[in-house]
Amino acid sequence: MQQVISLKDGQPIFLHLPDADAEVMPSVPWGDFAAVFTPAFWATQAWMDALDTPDENGLGETLAEEVAACLLGGHGAPAEVGLAAYDRVRSYMRVNGPRLTLAQAESLLSEPLSVLGRSVRYRFAKQRAGYLHGCLEGVALIDEAQLNDRELRDSLCTLPGIGPKTASWVVRNRRRSDYVAILDVHIIRACCQIGVFPAKANPATDYFRLEKKYLDFSSAIGVRASMLDAVMWKVMRSVHPRFLRTLMDVSNQALVPN
Repeated sequence: MQQVISLKDGQPIFLHLPDADAEVMPSVPWGDFAAVFTPAFWATQAWMDALDTPDENGLGETLAEEVAACLLGGHGAPAEVGLAAYDRVRSYMRVNGPRLTLAQAESLLSEPLSVLGRSVRYRFAKQRAGYLHGCLEGVALIDEAQLNDRELRDSLCTLPGIGPKTASWVVRNRRRSDYVAILDVHIIRACCQIGVFPAKANPATDYFRLEKKYLDFSSAIGVRASMLDAVMWKVMRSVHPRFLRTLMDVSNQALVPN
């Protein structure tokens, strides 16, 4: 048994995990919690994150706002740029209503954005303005209250520019859902490192099978799927892919007895 110790309100609290060589899933050992990117590491990170971070709300107050936020934050847009574009669009929607004409959407996305003190242009503004216009028209026809999490995800996937990842992101933000997964590049990379996903996992062609593996893994380590993806995203985003192997090698060497 592995024991992790932390402090809360000045008092020690404990997390107990299986032995490092015990299997969390077939052919996937728990690993040492002090070794980066093992299942035990992720269980520990999620546990510690839950101690310090309150449950976060979504980015929007309505389904239309959440769709706009996730659409503009996807498609390879850096998080900060997507948020800046969304802030501008949301402010306009709250004054002028939840739908945008194509011309309005193009105007909002074409003007430079202020991001961390720099003037930045939103990439492919014309194409994504078309997606945004179509999504805001289509989302008005979705009766969110009548759909469970996966049904809502499937409905969102019918909107222009929305695939399973973006639709799952909307559902997770709206409902703190643990029945869908946001398989972005950071989650894919983390799950490949663990061995939950094959080395050449491709969500573009195999999203739902990979999603099931991720959901099974989160259940096996006792962490809510919606919390685990947020923790994985935060950690993996901070590590350049070039340094992943070095970081793993240094961590694993430190665990070898002298």
